[in-house]
Amino acid sequence: MQSAIEVTGLGKSFGRQRVLSGLDFTVAAGEVFALLGPNGAGKTTTINILTTLVVPDEGRAVVAGFDVVSEAEQVKQRISLTGQSAAVDDVLTGAENLVMLGRLSGLGATAANRRSAELLERFDLMDAARRRVATYSGGMRRRLDLALSFVVTPAVLFLDEPTTGLDTRSRRELWDVIRGLADAGTTVLLTTQYLEEADRLADRIAVIDGGRIAATGTPEELKGRLGGETVELRSHSGALLHEVPTDGTVSGLRRALDVLDESGAEGTVALRRPSLDDVFLSLTTPGATTDPPEKADTRTQTLQEQR
Repeated sequence: MQSAIEVTGLGKSFGRQRVLSGLDFTVAAGEVFALLGPNGAGKTTTINILTTLVVPDEGRAVVAGFDVVSEAEQVKQRISLTGQSAAVDDVLTGAENLVMLGRLSGLGATAANRRSAELLERFDLMDAARRRVATYSGGMRRRLDLALSFVVTPAVLFLDEPTTGLDTRSRRELWDVIRGLADAGTTVLLTTQYLEEADRLADRIAVIDGGRIAATGTPEELKGRLGGETVELRSHSGALLHEVPTDGTVSGLRRALDVLDESGAEGTVALRRPSLDDVFLSLTTPGATTDPPEKADTRTQTLQEQR
């Protein structure tokens, strides 16, 4: 399968602080790929390198077939970046934001207006097209931010914690939008602090810790690394009393229940499968910090204006 992103031996330091140490991963074309890791693990630095905003000290990264250092201009023409907060002009309406970026991206007036209307419809913002963005909800602002990323359709979309600060409903609505973009052929690389988000969206996940990839795989593959199910006995108040690992077979369940029965404790029994939370905790170092304190807060508009 063709690769949209290839990262080999990537290294980066800021002063004496080592941020990335031999990072290696590949993202297939049309894939949703999630980078997970504790705060400061190197996720944002990785995105900044892949979007040509930071130059690596070591290694090589290729995005959409072009080297991010020697062919940076070609990379910029094929990507979009949406950061951790919506980069929209509150004074303008939703339609005006889109038309403005369309003109900055080289579209004529007619083409920019046509593209604006298409994106407002696609991202379910048509009813709010003529309202100032200052009146938008958080979810609407994030959808408009994503729409701005598609004024010129990118081959690769980078999303740095795209649902930070959104309520549960808005977050789930945005998941549907992101999944739809990937289904239409755009490669998506996202970082997120929400493990459920990665489980729901990602075709594959890489867990990054201390500037290195600790593990890569599908959500199910990563959860499978921790073994089978666990039978839990909880008190009526919900406190965990006992837990017994099991292989998930009928005989294994019976043995686990016998062990719990022998404990003499009373409560309710539940079967729990490993979660991404378990994977995350098993692969990452508590309290690790490698990202520099200055995080580039760059937006789609910046990349488009550099074209």
